[in-house]
Amino acid sequence: MLEWLTSQIGLLNKHVLWGPPMMILLVGVGLYLTFRIRFLQFTRFGLMWRETAAKIFRRGSGDDGDVTPFQAMSVAMGGTVGVGNIAGVASAIAVGGPGAIFWMWISGLVGMAAKFAEVVLGVHYRKRDGDGPMMGGPMMYIVRGMGKRWKPLAVIFCIFGALAGLGIGNMVQSRALTQGVEEFFGASKLTGPLWNVRWWTGGLLLLSVGLVTLGGIKRIANVAMFCVPFMCTLYMVAAFVVIAMYITDVPQILSMIVRKAFTPTAAVGGFAGSAFMIAMRQGIARGVFSNEAGLGSSPMAHATAQTDHPARQGLWGIFEVFFDTIIMCTATALVILLTGVWTSGAKDASLTISAFSVPFGDTIGISLVTLCMILTAYDTILAWCFYGETCCSFVLGHSKTVRTTYRVLWLPFILIGALWKSDSIWDVADMLNALMAIPNLIALFVLTGVVVMLTRGFLKGEPYTPPDDTEA
Repeated sequence: MLEWLTSQIGLLNKHVLWGPPMMILLVGVGLYLTFRIRFLQFTRFGLMWRETAAKIFRRGSGDDGDVTPFQAMSVAMGGTVGVGNIAGVASAIAVGGPGAIFWMWISGLVGMAAKFAEVVLGVHYRKRDGDGPMMGGPMMYIVRGMGKRWKPLAVIFCIFGALAGLGIGNMVQSRALTQGVEEFFGASKLTGPLWNVRWWTGGLLLLSVGLVTLGGIKRIANVAMFCVPFMCTLYMVAAFVVIAMYITDVPQILSMIVRKAFTPTAAVGGFAGSAFMIAMRQGIARGVFSNEAGLGSSPMAHATAQTDHPARQGLWGIFEVFFDTIIMCTATALVILLTGVWTSGAKDASLTISAFSVPFGDTIGISLVTLCMILTAYDTILAWCFYGETCCSFVLGHSKTVRTTYRVLWLPFILIGALWKSDSIWDVADMLNALMAIPNLIALFVLTGVVVMLTRGFLKGEPYTPPDDTEA
């Protein structure tokens, strides 16, 4: 029964949720927003850089909010920069071939506009959750921006958001982390049963996550502010070293990525071959899994930022996608393709570990990727716990009891993910991601005019006026 159910989920993803209609919807909304904001992610790239990377340590320019803009972005980056950058990119190449990376780039370029719009709307329509943190995100801009008659759409988003957290933000992360730990210790060298490693890994991860998530958004932000920059720096330095070692092959690899994006990839070595549509679906699906543009998750974190204008925080959203997909995912892809391990038949984290082991050796390669996966998976689990509890708080009532209950229920799924050996967990995560994205994409399309108005006002230096304090 379970095998039949997982196969049906796979077919649903392939033909409907991640088939041509979803590809058109995701890329179409991103392109539409790109045109409406006049290619802001490209024409105002310098402004984005000055307002983000150049002001990382600023306190924040607004009275409202719970954490600094950088802390809010760190939580959001903790949700985006995760296993998707390490195992997700490898999965896209293993199934879709090198051409999948081109479509991942496309999802990132148009995703910058989608993430910008999400963050702008999330901050603009945010509201204090009783005595708790600021509540923002698709559920808030649906009911406050589109009207109360659209509340069922907001509830649908929250239901799938809370469930998606258990997949993309929890079980997928702990499963990938466990795979990395197994590679580190060497499954064939273990003296005891293999499940011991999974139990210990899942149990320790559960404990370390619980100590932070039970403290709420401020504790999550403080941890993310340390873990995210440290992990990104460590991983990118290692990736750039590998790329530098194969620098003469980079033009050929980039050419192959573009060429294979539009033509089938023949079977070679352990790679079974891939068709054009598979490459596109894998690239966009894994790209969205990584940068979460269009899902509506990150605005829940960005809405807690201390900022004087929604568009100013929206620039952090552009930075988030740029670094995640255009920089970090590309670095992972180049390491895998340059070292030639993509034809080995390995998948997920094992493929990335194999790639780094070619120049650095097994010990350093496994240790490096495993450490980065521990940090990224940890950050992502923390961020998505906040997203899930925020969704539940909207549906079940703004109270500490609701949020605390979700945090407690969140923990066992970490262990379940660590023990899960089937690849079906990726299909479940993809399904929930798509179901979560659809209500958000509808809202982004309907509220594009608000995004345009706020963006133009920000660029002209006009003072920001919050919306009327209507009840959600």
